[in-house]
Amino acid sequence: MTRKTVRIAMNGVTGRMGYRQHLVRSILALREQGGLDLGDGTVLWPEPILVGRREHALNALAERHGLEHVSTDLDAVLADDSVDIYFDAQVTSAREEALKKAIAAGKHIYTEKPTATGLDGALELARLANEAGIKHGVVQDKLFLPGLLKLKRLIDGGFFGRILSVRGEFGYWVFEGDWQEAQRPSWNYRAEDGGGIVVDMFPHWEYVLHELFGRVTSVQALIATHIPQRWDENGKPYDATADDAAYGIFELDGGAVAQINSSWAVRVNRDELVEFQVDGTEGSAVAGLRNCRVQHRSATPKPVWNPDIPATEVFRDQWQEVPDNGEFDNGFKAQWELFLRHVYADAPYHWDLLAGARGVQLAELGLKSSAEGRRLDVPEIAL
Repeated sequence: MTRKTVRIAMNGVTGRMGYRQHLVRSILALREQGGLDLGDGTVLWPEPILVGRREHALNALAERHGLEHVSTDLDAVLADDSVDIYFDAQVTSAREEALKKAIAAGKHIYTEKPTATGLDGALELARLANEAGIKHGVVQDKLFLPGLLKLKRLIDGGFFGRILSVRGEFGYWVFEGDWQEAQRPSWNYRAEDGGGIVVDMFPHWEYVLHELFGRVTSVQALIATHIPQRWDENGKPYDATADDAAYGIFELDGGAVAQINSSWAVRVNRDELVEFQVDGTEGSAVAGLRNCRVQHRSATPKPVWNPDIPATEVFRDQWQEVPDNGEFDNGFKAQWELFLRHVYADAPYHWDLLAGARGVQLAELGLKSSAEGRRLDVPEIAL
């Protein structure tokens, strides 16, 4: 067995998502399992280089996890020929410039989304990456969640018949920051810093809908800033200039309609923080992050509307749980493994920068739809 060291520049790992999901639960988890076995006698050993602006925070992470390499000089890291892959989990406003530098340096690219602040920039990144002949991928983690993997199994097995509609509910109450610390960074609520729930979540909804149900062909959205003032990490009040809720209707190729509510100003009264109900002619399902329940046509009860008497049925009890039928790894780690196999074993991989650009496009059109108060077509994009 041959061990191949893969040096990965990881920019933005001092942030919540970059640290928890990408560094700890993906790259370090791969090291804990002994590396990634490619099946040809080669084991990839990821060696992260922690990159960022705050040297003290990078050093603290390195010391905590026994890592050797940190840097606040991105240009120097990218100039190092021993670095194979550049990963970006920075704030959105800083991502596009950094990705361009990494592409120009000939590094393979793996990045969080949105890939850019606008569609033109996202398409340029995809074009530059293709011209450079590098491998590139965009994080589309929700496709690898147990609940959506079970939903995909149902779709592939023909459980639904003709799919009619998809209804999604996402969100939770993010504390304002005055009397309880907010669970999300303050930049999320400042449009000038790239914040907003549309630019954060519509790229997710694009790939979930596209991969499972069909390409989004039109969008009609209404956005809101329900909480106009919040308090930052230092306890200082600031005006929330970005949207904290979005209510979207998406037409899909094939005729199904999706309705998805996204909000950081909603209290949770559902089993999981995100749930999708899919209704088809032959059956329905409700899928969350981990669980999935179904009700087949043959087992559908006959509800009768009568507001004059209390409900005599517990509707949730009439659904059947979909079994795991397998082991589910962390979704971020699963996609990291696929990308590494793509780079070093030329395995198939289609979640690239063009796929990421589709998410940016949907967010851009969602904001425009809300501003203009009308439904907008979503044209297909290509390089």
